[in-house]
Amino acid sequence: MSAIGHCRALLIVAVVTSASLFGEVAAASADEWRALPADKPASADGSVLDHIEQVDDRQLNMYVYSAAMEKVILLEVIRPADTSVPRPTLYLLNGAGGGQDSATWKAKTDVVSFFADKNVNVVTPVGGAFSYYTDWQKPDPTLGLNKWTTFLTEELPPIVDATLGTTGENAIAGLSMSGTSVLSLAQHAPSLYRAVGSYSGCAETSTKPGRDYVTFVVSARGGDVENMWGPPDDPDWVANDPVVNAEKLRGIDLYVSNGSGLPGHHDTLNGPDVNGDPGVLANQVIVGGIIEAGTNQCTYRLADRLNALGIPATFDFHPTGTHSWGYWQDDLHNSWPMIASSLGI
Repeated sequence: MSAIGHCRALLIVAVVTSASLFGEVAAASADEWRALPADKPASADGSVLDHIEQVDDRQLNMYVYSAAMEKVILLEVIRPADTSVPRPTLYLLNGAGGGQDSATWKAKTDVVSFFADKNVNVVTPVGGAFSYYTDWQKPDPTLGLNKWTTFLTEELPPIVDATLGTTGENAIAGLSMSGTSVLSLAQHAPSLYRAVGSYSGCAETSTKPGRDYVTFVVSARGGDVENMWGPPDDPDWVANDPVVNAEKLRGIDLYVSNGSGLPGHHDTLNGPDVNGDPGVLANQVIVGGIIEAGTNQCTYRLADRLNALGIPATFDFHPTGTHSWGYWQDDLHNSWPMIASSLGI
């Protein structure tokens, strides 16, 4: 899915191994990773590391079986520049496509080179398209069985920590659809994350505009939103609303960014993903502008709520900018100093 396709979609523990495995990460071959010991890293519910593929000297593909979702999930991993001591972890979530399309952090940004000199594990799950990375009430005929809150907050962290030999300190960041999800995930597991980066997300889910927004995203791939959080009056809509539950963000370092929707420095013929195509640029300016203007309103309401509660947060409201990857790369760069400080890097 292109950046514009992504924009349209948004509209519409018991760890059983130790740091011995960590010592193999930098030098292990693909075959050595597949030959993991019988006591693979696992979580208390039976989720377990299935296997690992070495991509290059800094990148791995981890495959983790999720007991909650009854399937193996791929995780793309960028290892720290220096693995001689344990390092923290940044969970970096893709947008509405869940990394199952071409609109991903790796494909659309400089994420690999940006973290080349950073001492952090970067873990990105592949999957969860149009799921809001939440626990669904029912399996969906189109989107399947989704228990992403359980996977990301309970099943996965102990497996990542044991496999990569981390410090156990975590942050999470996401854009667009997952810009909402990262806030909700932090509220469900407030002791898990030290920092959150939310870029161009709509934090509201239980208001009429918020419900409509979520419904458009989920239905973009043919999903039934009532299988996710039930009918509009179901308590799950409120339980997953980061604005309503803002108090649960207290004590977490927050970086929240949004453009205004007006064309900015990336909205040009030579901008990222435009490649000189006037039609692509027009869609980015019009469709991406409308979406970003909508998330901008949501973000201001989150800012008002946090301010009313006296919860510190860094809000970066850009005077221009559409709902597109050039700005999200900027947001990741701009938020990194705060995230790194929170993780003790």
